Amino acid sequence: MTVRRGFMGVVTLIGIVISIGVLTPCQAQAPAPAPASDGMSIDQGIGYLLMALALALTYLIHTMDATTPSYS
Repeated sequence: MTVRRGFMGVVTLIGIVISIGVLTPCQAQAPAPAPASDGMSIDQGIGYLLMALALALTYLIHTMDATTPSYS
């Protein structure tokens, strides 16, 4: 089962032509524009920070309340 050199050359040539046809349009695209900051991400970051602070304070308050001896 020997494959002729001519057949392998044709297969290689077809592969190169197909790969050039597929890759060329990808290179012709313009780069995406840079994202504009409208301040929404800053507001969201501040909100996350405040929620984390509230969670930490709630945990600390409940921990101190659980360890305090109650005299009934």
